[in-house]
Amino acid sequence: MPFLGEQAVVVEEVDAIRWRLQAPLTYRAAADTFSVPVGFITDFASVPRPLIWLIPRYGAYTRAAILHDYLCEVAPVGRSDADGIFRRMLRECGVSTPQRWMMWAAVRFGGRMAGAGPREWLRFLLIAAPAVAFLAVPFLIDCLFLLLFRLCTASATETPRITVARSGFATLAGPPATGDPRRARTADTEKLRA
Repeated sequence: MPFLGEQAVVVEEVDAIRWRLQAPLTYRAAADTFSVPVGFITDFASVPRPLIWLIPRYGAYTRAAILHDYLCEVAPVGRSDADGIFRRMLRECGVSTPQRWMMWAAVRFGGRMAGAGPREWLRFLLIAAPAVAFLAVPFLIDCLFLLLFRLCTASATETPRITVARSGFATLAGPPATGDPRRARTADTEKLRA
C-alpha cells in the first residue's frame, strides 16, 4: 500500500459529522508524496444520507476519503488530479470496481467536472448513467421511508401537512406542539370511543 506509516486512522470526534485527525496520514503517489497534518478536519466520505446503505461514510476507503478532502481543500493539485488520485487510492485500498467507479463519478460530479475534457465527460457519462439507474429506485424508497418516519414520529397534538413546492420537494409542516402530548392522545382516544 502506498499509504506510509500506521495503517489505522486516529481521529477525534468534533461533532456528529466531522472528525479531527490525531496522527498524520501520508500517501506516496507515482511522483509526489502527500501528507495530511494532525488537526485536519474531515467528514470522511461525503455520502448523501439516503445512499449510506450502499456506501457508508467510512470503510476500507476512509484514508482515501480523508486524503481526497485534504487535496480538495488545501489544493496542492487540481481538482481533476485529486479525483484521479482518489480513484487510484480506492483501487489500492481494495474497494470493488463498481463501488470505486461510483465513488469516483460522485466526486467528479461534486467537483462539477473541473478540468474535464470531452473524453473525461464521456467516461463520466458512461459510469454515471448506469449508477443513477441502479440507485434511483432504492434512493426514492429510502426518501419515502424517511418522510414516513418523520410523519409517524410527529407529536400527536400536531396536524402534519405535506406541502409539495414547485421544485418537487415535499416539506412537512404543522402547528407547534402545546401541552402534554400524552393527555392529548388520551383525549383523542376518548373522542373516538364516544
